[in-house]
Amino acid sequence: MNLLDAHGEALREFDDTIHQIKDDQWDAATPCSEWTVRDLVNHLVSEQLWVPHLLAGQTLAEVGDRYDGDVLGSAPVAVWETASAAARRAWTEPGATDRQVHLSYGDDDATDYGWQMTLDLAVHAWDLARGIGAAQPIAPEVAETLLTVLGPQIEAWQGIGIFAPPVAVPGSASAAGRLLGLTGRNPGE
Repeated sequence: MNLLDAHGEALREFDDTIHQIKDDQWDAATPCSEWTVRDLVNHLVSEQLWVPHLLAGQTLAEVGDRYDGDVLGSAPVAVWETASAAARRAWTEPGATDRQVHLSYGDDDATDYGWQMTLDLAVHAWDLARGIGAAQPIAPEVAETLLTVLGPQIEAWQGIGIFAPPVAVPGSASAAGRLLGLTGRNPGE
C-alpha cells in the first residue's frame, strides 16, 4: 500500500467514525486521557487545516496561530468535512509528496510528514471509536503498512511524549492491535 492509498483509507476511516458521533457524545472521554471526543476531533481538524499550507511550502511562522484553540465552532462535523477535503486535495496534487515541509522539529520530506499524518488519522480513529462506542475502524492493510513503514520510528519515538509506553499485546493480535499496542493503547484483543 503506497502513502496516498494508505492516507486516503485512514482519512476515510476517521471520516466514517466522526459521522457516528451522537449529539450527546462530544464531551465523552477518549483513550487520550486529556481529550474529550470534541478535543480529539479538534486536534485532527487542526492538523488537516495545516496541510495545504505546509505542502505549499509555508513555514510555521507564516501560518501563525490561526489554528490554535477551538477550530470546530458550532458545526464540528461540517468543519471536519471541509478541512479534510482540502487536506486530501493538497496531498493528491501532482508532486505534493516530493516536496519539503517545514515542521516543528525542522524541515522534512513531505512523504515522511504524510506517513505521520496517516498514523495519526488511523490511531485517532480508533481513539474516537472507543470514545463513542463504535467498532474498531483500522483496516488490516493500513495497520500492516504503518507497522512496516513506521514501526521502527514509533519505537524510537517512545519516551519523548508522542506516545505512551507500548502496551504488550498477544502474539495473536491483529495488525491493528499490534499497531495500537506499539502506540501505547490497549486494543483489548
